[in-house]
This record gives sequence, C-alpha cells and structure tokens, in this order.
Amino acid sequence: MAYTQDFDGIRDRPVAVFGAGTLGRRIALMFASRGGTVRIYDPSAEQGAAAVDYVARTLPDVVAERGHGEVGRAEAVTSVEAALEDAWLVVEAVPERLDLKIPLWGQIDEAAPADTIFATNSSSYPSRTMAEKVRDRSRLCNMHFYMPPGSPAVDLMSDGETDRGLLDTLLAVLPEFGIHPFEARKESVGFIFNRIWAAIKRESLAVVAEGVARPEDVDGMFRINWHMPVGPFQMMDQVGLDVVLDIENHYAEEYPDLPSGPRELLHEYVDGGKLGVKTGEGFYTYP
Repeated sequence: MAYTQDFDGIRDRPVAVFGAGTLGRRIALMFASRGGTVRIYDPSAEQGAAAVDYVARTLPDVVAERGHGEVGRAEAVTSVEAALEDAWLVVEAVPERLDLKIPLWGQIDEAAPADTIFATNSSSYPSRTMAEKVRDRSRLCNMHFYMPPGSPAVDLMSDGETDRGLLDTLLAVLPEFGIHPFEARKESVGFIFNRIWAAIKRESLAVVAEGVARPEDVDGMFRINWHMPVGPFQMMDQVGLDVVLDIENHYAEEYPDLPSGPRELLHEYVDGGKLGVKTGEGFYTYP
C-alpha cells in the first residue's frame, strides 16, 4: 500500500481509538477537535461512556482556546468492526502488555479497510513487537502521545517497514488536529522525549525511595526552578502508577542494570491500589 500526503479523500472519515483510559480518551479528544467523528472501543462499557462524556465536556474549551477547528463528536462502540467502519486511522491505546496488543492487532487487521493507517500509542514497545498478526506491516507505526491537550507533542516511529508516504501523511496532517509530531529517525525504546523523561522520573523515584526527599519536595523544586505547573510525581499520578510501573518493568527488561529501588517504590503503591488520580490516591490524594 502506497500512501501520499493527499488528505482530501479521508477528511470526512472517522478515527477509531481502542482503549478508553486516561490517554485513550485524550487522544479521542484531539481527533474530534476538527469537527469529525471519533469512535471509541473499550471492553468496559462504563469506561467507554466515561470517555465520551470527557470528550463532550472538554472539547468546546479546547477548540476555543486553539482559535480554530470545530467541535466534533465521540461515540462509544461495542465491537471492533463497528469501530473500524470506514476509518482512515486507528490508534491503539490499551495497557502496555503484548499479550493484549498482539491479538488485538490481529482483530484490527481482519476488520479494517485496506487503506486504514495503523498506529499504536505504546510508550515503551516498538510497533514491530506487536505486528505478529498484521499482514501488511507497511501500514503500522508508533504514534506515541504524551498528555494532550496540555502536552500535544507526538512521537512517530517506523516499525522498520512502515511506508514512507504514510509517515509523511501523518507529519502533514496531525497539526490540523492540534497535534505536533516529531519523527524518531531510528528505532529507540522510549522514543525521543520519553527517554529523557524516563531518566528524570527514575531519579525522582530514587531520591524518594532512599528517603532523601518527599514527593512534594521534588515536585515543588520543579515548579520553582523550571516554572513547571506540575512536577514528576504529579505527572505520574495523572498517567497512572500501574502504567508507570509497566513501563519501568519494560525498560528493566531492555536495560538490566537499571536500579530496582524506583520499581519497588511503585510496587508499594500499585499493590496497595493507589494508582493515582483514577483511584483518588497515589503519591497525592485527590477528591
């Protein structure tokens, strides 16, 4: 399949987002900010409904603040086939587990139109590691989001076989949705910014695990010294400490010499059900 930068033929086609969690609903928000339809598929009907509600509540302010675009809509669907009908793009945003991603991509591959672009939001796995059941790997890439709409940068990375035209299409089109893409020029576990962020996050966890500081001390210094609205521990709470732990475990598989203290600290919180904002308590307590 050859892709080009001519986007006219797909402007009115929907985007499918698989996964209605913290990032999935934010990804859907961005793709609904130019007036189109986004379909959200999640095994949990409750999660799907919550994601649609989030988009409906948040989208008008996002479009107004950007100063251009149009309020679109998100809808929850109950099947893979319904999500993918006539979709020009599918973004997979399920948990960081290959035992979930590989079979899901097989289902997507079976049901998607022949010209649908395949993108995984995986933050720590190159897309080639989940491509076992994808017949045409030239249509697959990493499209890794951070925390939109506040942090709307995106990493794009080839699976080693990704069609060059597909990447060029995404580089040209994504800014229309308020998304700012940056291409990783070679395969890299952690992409660009996340490799740098991982080192900051890991050392922040280490100083707390060692009793050198409290989470609020670290975050306070980031806010004062770098004028950031939130610090590393607040960011981790927003992402979900279970997700952060999954990512750190994967990094440890790739780099066995990484210190274990940061992962042990995360385990204490995750094992205690304190996952951050989504459970009301993590490093901080939330209403």
